[in-house]
Amino acid sequence: MHIQIVGLHAPNAPRLRALLGPGHEVEALLAFPDSGAIHSDVVISNSIGAGEASRLRSRLVHVPGAGWEQIACPSLPSGTTVCNVHGHEVPIAEFTLHAILEHCLRLWQYPAHLDAPAWAQAYANRSQHEEAHGKTLAIVGFGHIGQEIARRARAFGMHVIAVTRSGKKGSADLADEFVPASTLDDVLPRVQCLVICCPLDDSTRGLIGARQLALLPAQSLLVNVARAEVVDEQALYEALRDKALARAVLDVWYQYPKKDQAPVNPSRWPLHELPNVRATPHISAMTPALLDRRYRFMAQNIGRLQQGQPLLNVIYQAP
Repeated sequence: MHIQIVGLHAPNAPRLRALLGPGHEVEALLAFPDSGAIHSDVVISNSIGAGEASRLRSRLVHVPGAGWEQIACPSLPSGTTVCNVHGHEVPIAEFTLHAILEHCLRLWQYPAHLDAPAWAQAYANRSQHEEAHGKTLAIVGFGHIGQEIARRARAFGMHVIAVTRSGKKGSADLADEFVPASTLDDVLPRVQCLVICCPLDDSTRGLIGARQLALLPAQSLLVNVARAEVVDEQALYEALRDKALARAVLDVWYQYPKKDQAPVNPSRWPLHELPNVRATPHISAMTPALLDRRYRFMAQNIGRLQQGQPLLNVIYQAP
């Protein structure tokens, strides 16, 4: 079989080649060709524009992650299957719990080096910090990531509210409450930690706006590990600037660097300059174990395609 890995994941071609073994040609491309049909049994990419999608002659498009909003699915030729892969929920859940604990413990207020001069002052000025235990955590989006966060939060004794599209009741081992997104405004006034981990689509874009941020208690923390646009950009900046929202940990952004274009700030508003923002460069899932899990899954799916078996994680089938 001929497999093309295109774009950011092209350097991982040797990893997939080793997993698949002989009988497979794995080609790494930094970009799709500018014109002509694109022939390959499998294409692996996290971004395929409409023009590129229409030129694909592939049986399977495999997204090397969970998010597939950058795949122009309606433009794919008939018969093309699109699959995605998870596996990122463990490191993102750990990242999120670290953010919550950091917010509660406030370790940043103490000196980095506890030498003799700093020791006396730090000891004299010790202040109380908060506990995660007993705090209310609302998780917007309760798929793979949301559930892994909930498992860890429950271990710390947090009260977990799962916010989903339907609000359908799920396992009591995972959450104390299940509520529909339509009632989010009713929940926010009693939330100390708000975590965003839902997909980005027309129903979630701007879901957290000025009204929702104003409903949160002033000492609340917002953590976004989903897509930046779920939270209104200007409203978030103003709430943090004015201390209406205590802190935010942001791992996803409104603007990203692009090849051959001038550098850009992560937001059109100076969020990165605010002292109550922990800004990280989309790293919450980046672990060696994640790549291993994801490429083993994709190799398994390619094997299933070759053997005519049903594919796993099918998210779109071009009619």
